[in-house]
Amino acid sequence: MVRIWGRVMREDRIEKDTILEEGGAFLEENFFDYISSICERLGIATPVILTKHINHFETFHNAIFLPIDFPEDVDFDKFIIEDASNY
Repeated sequence: MVRIWGRVMREDRIEKDTILEEGGAFLEENFFDYISSICERLGIATPVILTKHINHFETFHNAIFLPIDFPEDVDFDKFIIEDASNY
């Protein structure tokens, strides 16, 4: 089962968060869909996803997106996703 915790951070505080739960195993080719679903739930734009984000998520079970990773201006400091499948 895929469980990804997404949270919007401002000044090191959680402003909004949600957990995406989907059946089946984690698939790298679905990474954009996972992130898009989380962003839609949080009401934020979907960031530009680079290979470094995917690699960091697969290696360290989290990834951080900064305002520079978004195609439009955002009003938060960072967007963090974390593998929550073991919680």
